[in-house]
Amino acid sequence: MDRPSKTKPWSDIDLSHWRDYDHVLTDSLWHFPSRASGEGHQLDYHGNFIPQIATQVFTRYTKAGEIVLDMFLGSGTSAIEALNLGRHCIGVELKPDLVAHVAAKVPPDRLERDVHLIQGDSTTQATADAVRAALKVMGETHAHLLMLHPPYHDIIPFSNQAQDLSNAPDIETFLDMFEAVASHGYHLLAPGRFAVLVIGDKYAKGELVPLGFWCMERLNQVGFKTKAIVVKNIEGNERGKGQASNLWRYRALAGGYYVFKHEYVIIFHKPGG
Repeated sequence: MDRPSKTKPWSDIDLSHWRDYDHVLTDSLWHFPSRASGEGHQLDYHGNFIPQIATQVFTRYTKAGEIVLDMFLGSGTSAIEALNLGRHCIGVELKPDLVAHVAAKVPPDRLERDVHLIQGDSTTQATADAVRAALKVMGETHAHLLMLHPPYHDIIPFSNQAQDLSNAPDIETFLDMFEAVASHGYHLLAPGRFAVLVIGDKYAKGELVPLGFWCMERLNQVGFKTKAIVVKNIEGNERGKGQASNLWRYRALAGGYYVFKHEYVIIFHKPGG
């Protein structure tokens, strides 16, 4: 006899059949030996996170038909995976050429209806207002999951625009800009729902710069509660190996540090609901 369905308000996972969800990760160490491809995904832009992250967090923290808000859309991983999993997506991207690039990936009949793209600066109230308007068109007042994958400060420059977090002149300015985005995201997210930060650290002047933990602190300051820290191997995003790996290994041995092979997927909860 089948047990009655048992789900949480923020997931379609049926806990009465929890053993059937082997594909859903619950450990805090994620190892993906390669980047998923196909179903609309392609490695066509530097700095985008691998689709498996979106698959995991959308499955854990949204129901079919709900809205994912990505404040740093980039080349559109969140938008494509939302479509694949039967979710909707509102994506904000600073660069107009990237907005056009993502729009070309989405079937024309799904634009606006299932994927709403906004070209704008996620730090501004004007962009937050544009997201609010898109939510209204989709019949909602709030998003159901917030995705944040900011630049890792100045490791990769994404544009020459001053509003781009990768061009922040120093760490404090970067964190202030990130906090502005996080604050808008907090108010645009429904109470009781989750936010996901995908971030890595960096080295500067021979010193570790813990971007992940400093961004986590800024999210806490705007009201989010930290739920979990996942460590994910970074191999799924690598382009080049061989001589480059040997060079970094030499530098690590010579400088007394370790080569980054991981990034963080940090989960936050918005109280209420």
